Amino acid sequence: MSDLREEGVDSFVVTALGRQFSAQARASVIDVLSVHGLRVERSRMLSELGRSSFRYECEEFLTMGELRDAGPLRRDFLRLSDDLAIDVVLQKESEFETAKRLFCFDMDSTLIQGETIDELAKLAGAGDRVVAITASAMRGEIQFAESFRRRVELLKGLPETRVLGVIERLPLMEGTERLFKTLRARGAKTAIFSGGFTFFGAVLKEKLGVDHVFANDLDIRDGHVTGEVNGRIVDGARKAELLVEIAEKEGIPLERVVAVGDGANDLPMLGLAGMGVAFHAKPVVRASARFSVAQAGLDGLLYLLGLPDWEWVG
Repeated sequence: MSDLREEGVDSFVVTALGRQFSAQARASVIDVLSVHGLRVERSRMLSELGRSSFRYECEEFLTMGELRDAGPLRRDFLRLSDDLAIDVVLQKESEFETAKRLFCFDMDSTLIQGETIDELAKLAGAGDRVVAITASAMRGEIQFAESFRRRVELLKGLPETRVLGVIERLPLMEGTERLFKTLRARGAKTAIFSGGFTFFGAVLKEKLGVDHVFANDLDIRDGHVTGEVNGRIVDGARKAELLVEIAEKEGIPLERVVAVGDGANDLPMLGLAGMGVAFHAKPVVRASARFSVAQAGLDGLLYLLGLPDWEWVG
């Protein structure tokens, strides 16, 4: 992208997007960059305004300067996100120019709107108790595996027919189908690593054309949930292992992997991937991840790859 490199000076790509990206927001982004010693060399629009199928505005900046610690800058960008309803993402230009080939996603509250286990708990009459445990786990207050077993125990006795009915109650996250269509068109591989359940993962695999799906197997006998889960629980450590395994299987180096999730149990895989994105995430996850998107749908991730929306599919 850049022919402006200077010896001893770093170059970064900054992507700013939102439902609206006003002149005030643009000026605020440039001011923050300046405070941290980065100057804007040039920019380009990645959004084509006036198209009814898209709802975002996005501008990409090439910046240069000396940035010894990106942490304070990213924290300032998070504050801009909260104050101005925009997302601002910083990438080293060298990382930005590395084509991403494997995309790994959490499922609940990432690909779908809501948590399947919370919906099942409501049907089992244990909604409040399970929601409280889920929230605590996503904030990182208790270990995911422990919280998961406690929640599944509260589902004991739930009829299988009601379990399957939950599939119709949880819609896809905004932009999910467009994102997957575009990724497939570009030859990328996709994977779901979920602390949810295999029955929902199988539906998404078929609907979205996902290459790999790993989730938890809810034990059902004689037409009812037993309150147990079969096999190893897909927790944070397992998600990280699966990311490495699938990347090796597909022959894709980790710097070409994107991981996307919202909960504390996603942090291990976000940390391993070349691009780990906290998507509409809990505060502890947003603060810990290198990349964060809170204002756009999942298709907004395509801007972070430098892909203008007139090249999206669907």
